[in-house]
Amino acid sequence: MATTVDDITGASLTRWLTAADLAFFPSNLPSGQVDYELLDGRLVMMVPPGDIHAGIQAEFASQLVFQAKRRGLGAVRSEVGIVLRRNPDCVVGADVAYLAAASLPPRRSPEGYLETIPDMVVEIRSKNDTLAYVEHKIADYLKAGVRLAIVVDPESKSATLYRPNQPVVALAETDELTCEDIIPDFRLPLASLFADLPPAAPAG
Repeated sequence: MATTVDDITGASLTRWLTAADLAFFPSNLPSGQVDYELLDGRLVMMVPPGDIHAGIQAEFASQLVFQAKRRGLGAVRSEVGIVLRRNPDCVVGADVAYLAAASLPPRRSPEGYLETIPDMVVEIRSKNDTLAYVEHKIADYLKAGVRLAIVVDPESKSATLYRPNQPVVALAETDELTCEDIIPDFRLPLASLFADLPPAAPAG
């Protein structure tokens, strides 16, 4: 779940924060671990992902490594900060990112964030992520040049595929995810992402 710092404090920023500022914020506070994003100069605090989220993220990234990286088709990143735009800066954390071979070697900011826009990003929706937050983030990805953005929802055991100027594609647990234009012959049965989830409670 994302919360801006000024939402909490009620204060207004005297200037927009930058990627350089973001790199100096602590990841461990007295209350526990915290992650950050930068939304057009505004600091956004993120709740660290839970175990279900982490398991799906690891499985998706592993499939990209096995089916793409090992074939020399591209590079895979997990939990990576991406600079989507500057002035004011927008730096977001992608759960999984894929860069096709044509996008390599990647460009990095002085702070170490990825400046090359990935060809594909994957976001695993957490239970506290609002639909408005997810849709806004996906819109930012596509506007920056991401060719395919995928939202995986553990609760509904589904995935939604977003492409620029194309209809949204919804996949169910029984479907297979493909992306021939980005990774030829890539096949990912969605059921494999949710194999470790507990069965749904019976209706009624």
